[in-house]
Amino acid sequence: MHPVMECVLGGLSTSCACFFSNPLEVIKTRMQLQGELQGRGTYKVHYRNVFHAFYTVGKVDGLAALQKGLVPGLYYQVVMNGLRLGCYQIMTNAGLTKNPDGSLNYIHCILAGATSGCIGAFFGSPMYMMKTQLQAEASNTIAVGTQHHHKGFLNALRTVVAKHGILGLWRGVTGAMPRVTIGSAAQLSSFSKAKEEIVNRKIFKENSIFIPLSASMIGSLFVVVAMTPFDVVSTRLYNQAVTADGRGLLYSGFIDCLYKIFRKEGLIGFYKGIGASYFRLGPHTILSLVFWDKLRSFYISNF
Repeated sequence: MHPVMECVLGGLSTSCACFFSNPLEVIKTRMQLQGELQGRGTYKVHYRNVFHAFYTVGKVDGLAALQKGLVPGLYYQVVMNGLRLGCYQIMTNAGLTKNPDGSLNYIHCILAGATSGCIGAFFGSPMYMMKTQLQAEASNTIAVGTQHHHKGFLNALRTVVAKHGILGLWRGVTGAMPRVTIGSAAQLSSFSKAKEEIVNRKIFKENSIFIPLSASMIGSLFVVVAMTPFDVVSTRLYNQAVTADGRGLLYSGFIDCLYKIFRKEGLIGFYKGIGASYFRLGPHTILSLVFWDKLRSFYISNF
């Protein structure tokens, strides 16, 4: 396919998945911000687990609050995942992920996934920041983390640009790029390798939907374990309050955030909200990769 179409189908497939996974993204964001830089047992727990968090948000803020940040979330999928999946497939089409005999080279898959993820994360960073800040906003009784009080996506965009200029939209990108680089490398390499093995072993019939479904389920496990610590750091960097000149009040950058979380919250702090992360990343990975695989197959077969 044309490289542009590869990116378009990548963005479209993940946007479809976003409608289903966004409520879980809201819950994940709240749980990752809960008890920020506080030791266990020293703060009030508003969200005890994923299910309690759903109940609490729905009860206090209303069911519509579970879709907060959907608009920037969709833009983020189009930009970030469109570039990420598109670039990965372009490298695959060019033979950069394969051995001379045509089999997949796992190391090359990891490098291709990491490179494409890094590119997508950079360009999608502004959308991710808007999404995170909108999803963190809650009623005072259940609020966690910094509350930015945006009135919507466009208001948030205008506010950030007015206060900190265009470059202010890329605050937190130092956390986003490692997050997506690691996650993309784990997700796409495991998906590609699992799919190859399933096809070679003829576990399912040719072109069966169970081929990408099974491979994406395997990929979802790898991405959650690998990406959650970086996801926590990224959420904290994007949501923190800043000074007039755009400097973070809690963290000066990626390394500082890593250090402070470890010192104040321990290793467990990096896996806050991992249940919510899996409930969000698992289905999102599965839906995105299945949609992506089937959309590409449909386009190739009909155009």
